[in-house]
Amino acid sequence: MKCDEIFAALDLLEKERGIPRNFMMGKIIQALITAYKRDHEGVENVIVDVDEEKRDLKMYVQKEVVEEVENPGSQISLADAHEISARYEVGSVVNFPVKNVEFGRIAAGNGKQVIIQGLREAEHGMIYDEFNSKQHEILTGVVTRIDPRSDAVSLRIGTGSESTEALLPLNEQVPGETLTEGQRVKVYLVEVRRTTRGPQIFISRTHPGLVKRLFELEVPEIYDGTVEVRSVAREAGSRTKMAVWSEDENVDPIGACVGPRGQRVAAIVDELHGEKIDIIKYSEDPAEFIAAALAPADVVSVTLLDEGKSCRVLVPDDQLSLAIGKEGQNARLAARLTGYKIDIRPASQADADEPEDTEDEDGGDDFDTDDDVFDFDDVPSFEDISLDDLDDK
Repeated sequence: MKCDEIFAALDLLEKERGIPRNFMMGKIIQALITAYKRDHEGVENVIVDVDEEKRDLKMYVQKEVVEEVENPGSQISLADAHEISARYEVGSVVNFPVKNVEFGRIAAGNGKQVIIQGLREAEHGMIYDEFNSKQHEILTGVVTRIDPRSDAVSLRIGTGSESTEALLPLNEQVPGETLTEGQRVKVYLVEVRRTTRGPQIFISRTHPGLVKRLFELEVPEIYDGTVEVRSVAREAGSRTKMAVWSEDENVDPIGACVGPRGQRVAAIVDELHGEKIDIIKYSEDPAEFIAAALAPADVVSVTLLDEGKSCRVLVPDDQLSLAIGKEGQNARLAARLTGYKIDIRPASQADADEPEDTEDEDGGDDFDTDDDVFDFDDVPSFEDISLDDLDDK
């Protein structure tokens, strides 16, 4: 690869890919210097001079003028230096040009490789920057492949040079949902990591953050901050509970989310393929919030207990199963939504002694908050979490 070809390639990269020419030239110079030192033992100081006008590169080996030479690769005697020019003295530096034939060989062997590697690094950097700024956002991808063994789905996200492949593993897919090649699907961008093979994009269809962002897209009052989503608890594909609140007393946060004739929430339910969504009004009063979270069951009373964030809830006897829900789902989601451990009892057992275990002989049931730490490395799927930390966009 000749010098003029290097300059032409860098010009094209800057024009077509937006990769700064100076960035790539620095990579090439460093590679040329490294290659020359590798082939010439003892050489310490090598420089490359860039002539922008003539579009040329020249390499020089620098040697220090000394009285007695100890390293011929980096030193020259005063006597030998005077044969070149009488102006040299001890401590001066003499530049020895590398022959064009040898320099051309080095440039040809390394220039193309460095440009390819630099291009790859620059593209990886642009992709990382592009998607890192979109963490905790919804992206739309196109299904490109479905692994028949693991059922993992590959999606192409983005367009042009900043598009990339992302993997949606089975445990981040909504149970019962069937995806097909060519299908456009919304996903939640959980995290972007730098790796030696390029940026790694972690996406999910089960994360509770997906529900929050879908409501932001459908509900203008959430998007502009008039209505706040305080927390979301989700069992993907089955049911979600979402707590909303507004400082404006004239705004009905639940009505804003439901929309005229239920159109707004219906659009989100369709996107989630029929997943049930309970929208609950958040309250600063824990007892009021817990009672609302157990809807559709009626609540007789909520008693906050001294030990940690726990409470005892009394419900009408005929609504105990409704409060608990199928396989405990309603109470489990309420516990996650509120952050409280909930002991549900029928009203007829109001005077019963406190249970020692999580399920007592009197028919009361304890439901914990499942406060698992969200970490890709430690858990096979994302647990429901409070969304306060997801707003730091």
